[in-house]
Amino acid sequence: MTESVTGRIHSTENLGTVDGPGVRFIVFMQGCKMRCQFCHNPDTWKIGGGREVTTDEILEEALRYKSYWGEDGGITISGGEPLLQLDFIIDLFKKAKKHGIHTTVDTCGKPFTFDEPFFSKFNEMLKYTDLFLFDIKHIDQQGHKELTMHTNDNILEMAKYLSDIGQPVWIRHVLVPQRTDYDEYLIRLDNFIKELKNVDKVEVLPYHTMGLFKWKDLGIDYPLKGIDPPTQERVKNAQELLHTADYNKYKEKRAVK
Repeated sequence: MTESVTGRIHSTENLGTVDGPGVRFIVFMQGCKMRCQFCHNPDTWKIGGGREVTTDEILEEALRYKSYWGEDGGITISGGEPLLQLDFIIDLFKKAKKHGIHTTVDTCGKPFTFDEPFFSKFNEMLKYTDLFLFDIKHIDQQGHKELTMHTNDNILEMAKYLSDIGQPVWIRHVLVPQRTDYDEYLIRLDNFIKELKNVDKVEVLPYHTMGLFKWKDLGIDYPLKGIDPPTQERVKNAQELLHTADYNKYKEKRAVK
């Protein structure tokens, strides 16, 4: 029996197709300090909640589906906020790599800091991480604080750090009417992304209300009442302003396999 780190997860998804390349086994970690107004998984917020598991248990569960992943798929760690449980990710990904599994971290970057011990653990995790799905919630600091209750200084620092070391990322941005869907903000975000050297893909994710029932079940007042998802026209506008069609490295990497 190998040593196995324990973590707390919310749930798993066996055959995910939107959280990284190919077909993915997704682990939704429990716990998040952000309070995004559009969050569709507020039931993952509580730190210390969820189910306690070991990395061996999760890897064994994931390997049952390995035959469905094809050449592109693998394991994605999502949340909640996965970077709050770095020890768990390091141990799981280290073991996953021994099986030749592609590994992805889906994060908003909020826990990032150059302070120790976080920074050393973060770099250790990078050794076993193939890709980041990096969710930039809002490019404007005040706008970010209003939307998530936290500023974005360290999040943008993390984006620059990953660029400096050449860690591949897919940038994701949730388009929320009356919050992020303003041309000024989208142009500023586009200018920021252009400065990064490691972006393989940029995705616009239209805000939706599919998680609204969870807010009601938890008895939490929903802050986006009366705000509908963006129109197709506004989604297209955001895609154009962010030049999403220009980021095709993920296709090139798939083609050379």
